[in-house]
Amino acid sequence: MSCSISLRLARHLSTAATGSSTSSTTISMSKAKSKLKSEHDPDKALKIYSSVSNHYTSPLSSRYAQEYTVKRLAKSHRFSDIESFLESHKNDKNITKEPFLSSIIRSYGLAGMFDQALKTYLQMDDLGTPRSAVSFNVLLSACINSKFYDRVPQLFDEMPKRHGFLPDKVSYGVLIRSYCEMGKPELAMEKLKEMEEKGVEITVVTFTTILHSLYKGGKSDEGERVWNEMAKRGCGPDVGAYNVKIMNIQGGDPEGVKGLIEEMSNVGLKPDTISYNYLMSCYCRNGMMDEAEKVYEDLETNGCNPNASTFRTLIFYLCKNEQFETGFKVFRESVRANKIPDVNTLKYLVHGLVKSSKLKDAKEMIRTLKNKFPPNVVKVWTKLEDELGLAKVEVSDIKSNETNVA
Repeated sequence: MSCSISLRLARHLSTAATGSSTSSTTISMSKAKSKLKSEHDPDKALKIYSSVSNHYTSPLSSRYAQEYTVKRLAKSHRFSDIESFLESHKNDKNITKEPFLSSIIRSYGLAGMFDQALKTYLQMDDLGTPRSAVSFNVLLSACINSKFYDRVPQLFDEMPKRHGFLPDKVSYGVLIRSYCEMGKPELAMEKLKEMEEKGVEITVVTFTTILHSLYKGGKSDEGERVWNEMAKRGCGPDVGAYNVKIMNIQGGDPEGVKGLIEEMSNVGLKPDTISYNYLMSCYCRNGMMDEAEKVYEDLETNGCNPNASTFRTLIFYLCKNEQFETGFKVFRESVRANKIPDVNTLKYLVHGLVKSSKLKDAKEMIRTLKNKFPPNVVKVWTKLEDELGLAKVEVSDIKSNETNVA
């Protein structure tokens, strides 16, 4: 299906009258979200979104499907199509509802299109949409996602005064993140005092943002002081805060990481996939591949599922240790989980398989990746296939394995 046809379907979706009956081709929103998670072709993503029923139970029910669609378009650098897609939603009667309009701002932010996000925010009066901290917080987050960190403080000072509302704890949280992203955690700490003076709740997420900035900047001692400050304020660390602390030591002794994971469990917190990823990464960096693989194998037992970072880290270090056959096995598992790692990691594995004369496995990998990604990425694999001479490998040679990664 061409892009123009897909976009017409999307516009029809956003402008259709709610009194009309749903088409036989429509699917539920949950089904659409599930399909979009595994669909990387932007035109097909648009078609899936367009097939969703017009009868949303709430703006939130369509938000995630919309965001998945925008992300697929953004990966293909189809920004004009994103603008056409999102602008069409402004014709929907729900545009006068702040959460609905906020979803458009959020989607522009995810695509790094902050100018369009700000334009939409400034159009709220003309569109008849009321303003509050809700849409303001989404605007600030769009600014962060677009990496315009230095513009957040300006917007924070300007917009509430202009439009007559007060920033809330989320607003301050985004402002603090902007300072941290700029490498200025000291300004973030000053905002904590301002929040306290104005009676704005300081959340553990806000503290965690500052912790991350301090540890990332090599200021471990200051990080420990903030950690202790959290306890004094009765704002006990959560899993996210512990993961930031684990991140700070993951390049060192694995026993230190294990100790923090055990501490989490002892205080009633459940370590998540990120926690175990750091432990696995620590083992990998220390050349303890058997232990790293054990962490990976035990994820399900520990109530966690591997994510794309899990597969990327393990495959990279397996390749580094020339364990290409095991790396290929993990790749297949990433396909089944629909958590395929990045292109560079997979190119490393393909080169390794060819180097170790596993030509059929390398060919199978490329065939699988060609079927999973949009045309602009497929070109990468076609080029690599030609460079490595894999195009000469007969299709019949890999039929026996192909069903295992479908």
